[in-house]
Amino acid sequence: MTTVFTATESRDRSAAGTLLIAGIVLATLTEAVASTVLSLGRGDIIGDTYATPDEFAWLDIGYTTFKLIGFLAAPWLMNRVRPLNLVIGATLVMGIACGTAAITDRLDLLVALRIVQGLSGGILLVGGQAIIFFTYPRSRQPILQALFAMGAVVAPATIAPALQGWLLDSQSWTWIFFSVVPVALAAVGLLLIADPPETPETVRRPFDWIGFALISLSHFCFTYVFSQGSRWDWFEEPRILWLTVIGLAALLAFLGQQVLAKGRGLLDFTLFGSEDFTFAFIVSFVAGAALFGSAFLIPSFAVSILAFRPTDAGLLLLPSGGLFIAALLVAAVLFQVRRVPPFATVPFGILLIMIAMWMLSGSTIESGADDMMAAILLRGLGLGFLFLSITLIAFSNLGSRNLASGIGLFNTGRQLGGLAGVAALQTLIDHNVVANLAVLGANVTAGKPAVIERLTATAAMLTAKGMDAPEAGLAATSLLGRAVTGQSSVIAFDTAFNAVALLFVVAAPLLVGMKIGLGRYAKARSARLLKAKAS
Repeated sequence: MTTVFTATESRDRSAAGTLLIAGIVLATLTEAVASTVLSLGRGDIIGDTYATPDEFAWLDIGYTTFKLIGFLAAPWLMNRVRPLNLVIGATLVMGIACGTAAITDRLDLLVALRIVQGLSGGILLVGGQAIIFFTYPRSRQPILQALFAMGAVVAPATIAPALQGWLLDSQSWTWIFFSVVPVALAAVGLLLIADPPETPETVRRPFDWIGFALISLSHFCFTYVFSQGSRWDWFEEPRILWLTVIGLAALLAFLGQQVLAKGRGLLDFTLFGSEDFTFAFIVSFVAGAALFGSAFLIPSFAVSILAFRPTDAGLLLLPSGGLFIAALLVAAVLFQVRRVPPFATVPFGILLIMIAMWMLSGSTIESGADDMMAAILLRGLGLGFLFLSITLIAFSNLGSRNLASGIGLFNTGRQLGGLAGVAALQTLIDHNVVANLAVLGANVTAGKPAVIERLTATAAMLTAKGMDAPEAGLAATSLLGRAVTGQSSVIAFDTAFNAVALLFVVAAPLLVGMKIGLGRYAKARSARLLKAKAS
């Protein structure tokens, strides 16, 4: 009888654990859809809300700023509210905010709802990942963190764009928000049924309102600068310059205030006592630039250069999601079963991403999905090996006291890296298009035989189709101009793809050297401590 009871109890716990993980992954999917809704739906939303580009920008700025704030607020909230209840509440708020956004076209209300979505998204990401670490032993974390990454990293990079493209072509942008509602309800239902995990007791600290205000101001300034800097030619616009100065001043003031707080501030400096977390935090910034930057470049190239529909542009990244997930699972097996150290797959992941971006740099205006697919699949494979590794490296030596703070800071680094990466690539493309137009335009002059031959052939073709000779001549000139502009854009995108590859060419040896240096410093520090204790 005892054996039967024990087996039944074990099965019940296993089922409750499955429900818990499934609920957390579904909750992260709500954030994945909400965070990427503007990537393909920008034109449709602007048309329906009659928003100017300046007004529309606040939808993105509000979401990202408050998502970063949510990363920092979540650890403190987890000391006041049971983590599972916090995740349930944040997921429910996300569903309500998205459901409301689906039935309104008022821009001011949409901005407010985006702020709510960003805050709840940041909280549920930190809370969900922390619950997994609190509930299960470290030996089982590789496979569990791989499952979490499917919702937190894979979905926004591959699955969400495909869903949104299909909804935009078949329905409207409001259905993107509406699609979050059933997922949120399903997640909440699973989390309510799941057996509540035991969470460690932590010492409650008063909330650092001064530090929170300073870092929130800094996040707002940097989010605005990164998202709008390219559009305003950076420091040529006074508001970009002043917001940069204010953001840096607020960040420096925050760091100084945290030092003076002596362990009672918002930032837990003990996190950086772990060389593994320090290394992973820096890598997360670089990896975020590669993840978000490539996720921005590939659909943008497909839509603006190859004239893909939103559905086709979204589907372009979908196959890489399969290899992304496969790489996560393979890496998890290597870490959990074969006991391979997580750092071992970091160089491999970086190498695959570099090769993928180099392959994409050879794209032309004649390229299609088949031409780009091999590189896109390699990108997914590389990201899978890279992201699980740095996640496990970051949190392997953190205890329950500072784990939530570490998760929030790690996610902040990845998000800021993504913002910086997209901003840099957008600026690179804009400047290269202008420079390429100048170079190509200088070589496309009316007197050159090749130009005359091209214009004559095009005009003859148009005349044969029924167009008058004068109109055919003008149209041929216009088509040549469009061809030059198109080639200028293609070259600019190819340069941007190369830039992502070169990012790792420069960063990879620096990161490896940093890892070695941090390891030696940690050993030297341990030796000094042992010597001090012995004496």
